[in-house]
Order: sequence, then structure tokens, then C-alpha cells
Amino acid sequence: MAKLYFHYSTMNAGKSTLLLQASHNYRERGMETYLITAQFDNRAGDGRIGSRIGIGAEADTFAPGEDMFAKIRNRLSQGPVACIFIDEAQFLEKDQVWQLARAVDDLGVPVMAYGLRVDFQGNLFPGSAALLALSDEMREARTICHCGKKATMVVRQNGDGRVLTEGAQVQIGGNETYVSLCRRHWREATGDRTPE
Repeated sequence: MAKLYFHYSTMNAGKSTLLLQASHNYRERGMETYLITAQFDNRAGDGRIGSRIGIGAEADTFAPGEDMFAKIRNRLSQGPVACIFIDEAQFLEKDQVWQLARAVDDLGVPVMAYGLRVDFQGNLFPGSAALLALSDEMREARTICHCGKKATMVVRQNGDGRVLTEGAQVQIGGNETYVSLCRRHWREATGDRTPE
């Protein structure tokens, strides 16, 4: 039975690597997969999913307002697909997550979404909130803070390494912009707690 999965974490936990490995496992067994990523996140190139460890794959893209159910139904009309993989799922809109759920229920295809849970201010992304509400199964990919504890938060830094606490929720960036921290160190970095 097909399910909607949400693999979530903070930055630098290896979500894209996990997605690419899972897709590879299907393809290695002769099963086709369909990879989709956010259109405006082109750090790995347009229509490409890339990981920090250097592996990548071509992907279709989704844009705000695009009908994900129609996109998946169209792809399935071209031939069988064993699994749909969505990278940067935090950028999905609530309606798009419902469309993914409908694709699972009505088209019988599993969908694995990979994305961030919270932004640099500690708020859920709309796509992540909807995925947390609607997913059949959720799995946390883990990374660690500099102290060794599990990182659950992320800070955004400017070019000088100063932590930013205000700004747009979405700003594309990698290690030069974001640092994953445990909640205690995130609070210290954002001025909510005095360091010991």
C-alpha cells in the first residue's frame, strides 16, 4: 500500500544524500523513480538534486502554485514509476502537500518527501507543517551540534559570520549561510540565553 513519507531534519543532515541513495536502490533493481525538487533552489544546477558529498541526479522541478497531483499523474501516464522523491519539501505549499497525499491515495504511488522542519527563527515551514500533519510515516535524519548533541535548529549567518534573527523565511544557501545547532546553542546564538 502506497504511503506519504516525510524525512525531515535540520541543515547538513544528509537528506539529499538519503534521497539519492533510496532512488538508486530502486533503479538498481530495475524500478523507475521520479525525482522532483524546488525550481528556485538551483545550488546544484537547474533541475538537479545535489548533495554535499558530491553525488547528484537530474530532477523535474516544482514551482509555487503548481498542481503536484497533475504533475505526478502526467508522469505516470508516460510509464510506471515505483516511487516519487521530493527534495526541498519545506518549500511545498499546503495545497501541494494535499495534492501529494491525493496522489498516494488515488494513484497508488508512494511519495517520499525530504525537507527541513524549521527555519532559522525556529518556525515550521508551511510545507513541513502540512507534511507533519498529513504524512503516513515520518523519519528524522539526524546531525549534530558542535557540542555533540543532536542538532534540531539552524541559524542563518551573514557574510561576516554574524547570526541573523530577522529576514525572509526563505533564503537559499549552504554551509556559508546556515549552521545546525542544538536548541540550547541556538538560543545562545540568537540571544535568547546567556552562554555559561
